[in-house]
Amino acid sequence: MSYLKYSEEHEWILLEGDVVTVGISDFAQQQLGDVVFVELPTVGRRVEQFGDAAVVESVKAASEVFAPVSGQIVEVNEALEGDPELVNRSPTGDGWFMKIRLGDPEELEGLMDEAEYADFVASQG
Repeated sequence: MSYLKYSEEHEWILLEGDVVTVGISDFAQQQLGDVVFVELPTVGRRVEQFGDAAVVESVKAASEVFAPVSGQIVEVNEALEGDPELVNRSPTGDGWFMKIRLGDPEELEGLMDEAEYADFVASQG
């Protein structure tokens, strides 16, 4: 089973087994503008839910990418190092940032599904 969830910080996760793929939403990449640099975490690093996990820099600003769940980084998207614009071109596809082995499945309960996230973004006005 796999499904998409979102955080209030505009990260998305795709759960596949006990590993989640993490990226930023289309809304987030639009707000950032053209991404020019991505700093990825180290494989093996432990992250806490909503703690700093990566950095994305655009022509407008630098922003933290937060871990939507706690766990251990098991893979990073090295393609972003040479082509950070992948985040803009494919934010919920090839522009993913990292994969985290899920430490606490109950943390998924606090994340939004696609409809809830769409309402959340609309309320941000």
